[in-house]
Amino acid sequence: MPIPPDVATLRLYLLRGMYLLIAVGLGLSLWPSILAPADTSADPHSVVRAVLGALSLLCLLGLRHPLRMLPLLLFELAWKLLWLLATAWPAWRAGTLGEYGHEVWFACMVGVVLVPLAVPWGHVWRHYLRGPGEPWRGRRSL
Repeated sequence: MPIPPDVATLRLYLLRGMYLLIAVGLGLSLWPSILAPADTSADPHSVVRAVLGALSLLCLLGLRHPLRMLPLLLFELAWKLLWLLATAWPAWRAGTLGEYGHEVWFACMVGVVLVPLAVPWGHVWRHYLRGPGEPWRGRRSL
């Protein structure tokens, strides 16, 4: 697939760098607890591990298809912003953020700073927000 004219080659490398950072970061910090969990109960922590594990695997696909996998980075930016604004900010103001909260705050801030630098916002605007969507009804063939 040729490089779209609205995205610079450097931007594709930045995207690949973000996918790699997420995949390696989650791979090192999360996959050991997925492969050999200390606790085997089905609780909210196991759901978070599964979601973030899936994100890390899909980011590997982003190395090959950086533009097609852009929704992953938009998801990454969205959940981090939501956590920072809805959880970390109120906890920090109340003085209850704690050590774990500070660690997550730092990791989220790294993503909130780096992801917008890598994302080709013009491409997002033209193809995701302004471009035509897929039809609600299509051909019947599978």
